[in-house]
Amino acid sequence: MIGAFYEDALRGGTVDVEYSDGRVLPLDAERWLRPIEGDRRLLDRCDGPTLDVGSGPGRLTVALARRAVPVLGIDITPLAVALTRRAGGPALRRSVFEPLPCTGRWAVALLADGNIGIGGDPAALLRRLRELVRPGGAVLAELAPPGSPSAVDRVRLRRGGRVADWFAWATVSADDIDPLARRCGFTRADHWNEAGRWFAALT
Repeated sequence: MIGAFYEDALRGGTVDVEYSDGRVLPLDAERWLRPIEGDRRLLDRCDGPTLDVGSGPGRLTVALARRAVPVLGIDITPLAVALTRRAGGPALRRSVFEPLPCTGRWAVALLADGNIGIGGDPAALLRRLRELVRPGGAVLAELAPPGSPSAVDRVRLRRGGRVADWFAWATVSADDIDPLARRCGFTRADHWNEAGRWFAALT
């Protein structure tokens, strides 16, 4: 059901994210179909084989493929994978926690668009990515702005009167990424921001 609602949003449907505390925000998934300001600097840091985690409709996967950077997008939503392939990017329907090609050999793992929240456990996700990237490799993560709280929320997608199941989603503030990175086996986190977006390169 979650995937069906997300696919509705990619097709232009009005889908909201409902939080267990009562907040409701628009999903606005169509924004991931085209370049977003700040993408270029993120892509410039992908200097070797790159795994795009939660690649969605594939704007970053496709952009890297066009730069001749070896890349693979992974997403659990069939339509997202199909849109990536249709646009010329390689993609698999796969969870990051499932077996993946080239484990331990990726130069870069991308967590753009808040995907550090996947699974509602950023530490478990970063430890998994530490396994997937090669020694000296990097995880590039998009973060919430400094001053905002890190949190794990229960959320669900809704469209009209229909709702999907609740699931956990995390937010990590730029203020909190350094100690989290160290707990997960990384030695440093280099920060940057552009166009109101905040990032860290974990190595």
